[in-house]
Amino acid sequence: MTPVKFFRRREPQPESQVTIRAGLVVPDLSEPIEMTGTTTVGSDALVNLFASYGLGGGGLLEERGQLVAEPSNPADPNAVAVHVLGYRIGYVPGYIARTLQLPRPLDCQVQLWASTTTKGLRVRGWVAAGTHPPVWPHTQVNPPAVTVEERRAEQAANTTYMVDEALGGGGERAEQFKKGMVGRLHYLETVEPIKQLKREGRLTEALELCYSAITAAENSREGREPAPWYTEQAAIIHRKLGERDKEEAVLRRWLGTCPPERRAGSSIQQRLDKLVR
Repeated sequence: MTPVKFFRRREPQPESQVTIRAGLVVPDLSEPIEMTGTTTVGSDALVNLFASYGLGGGGLLEERGQLVAEPSNPADPNAVAVHVLGYRIGYVPGYIARTLQLPRPLDCQVQLWASTTTKGLRVRGWVAAGTHPPVWPHTQVNPPAVTVEERRAEQAANTTYMVDEALGGGGERAEQFKKGMVGRLHYLETVEPIKQLKREGRLTEALELCYSAITAAENSREGREPAPWYTEQAAIIHRKLGERDKEEAVLRRWLGTCPPERRAGSSIQQRLDKLVR
């Protein structure tokens, strides 16, 4: 993706409009934070917004907007929406929205990145309170991963970086990571390969990798419960293959290596309860 920047310049607003005022409590939103809802509730609005700037094919858009409280929101009465030129394009993350008290809209800045996919325009966006552009986490030289494929690759690369850093750092942490190796990979690095094999319908191969990761997770658990995701994926594949007994066995295997106090209420126990009910 080669983003095209479009920024509408406006006259600067008085600084008093962006500082804390009576009845308006604003936490530290001076630093950009990623919005939620841009691929769901804000998707249609974002398509129209980008089209209005001649960026229907995607690109980079920076604009001024407003944070608007939605006390009547049926899903979350603390919700705070992000509006740009009358379009509701997303929301402030819930954990931040709960700390806001907005009796009236608050000025903000947004940065939006869009790419065209087979399913239409996909957008990620960041928001910061105030009227002056902040230091955004991404630039045209360092654009964010936007599409599903880009985000998968980014997550995989971040995991590999973390593993390499741990192994290269030596000491106790390196030794612990070595216990979690699956051949040349750490079990944490098998997440995307397992997902890809499943997407391609190669369930037997995905299952084999799941079990390798399960063993590695058990080896490196250090008295804690092993990471449950790999067990859940193995159980899902066994279900698709009609292998109920093996599905039950892999769930019980996880529970057998899990400290007793961590079993009840776990996703694995809940899945087993539904299976044997």
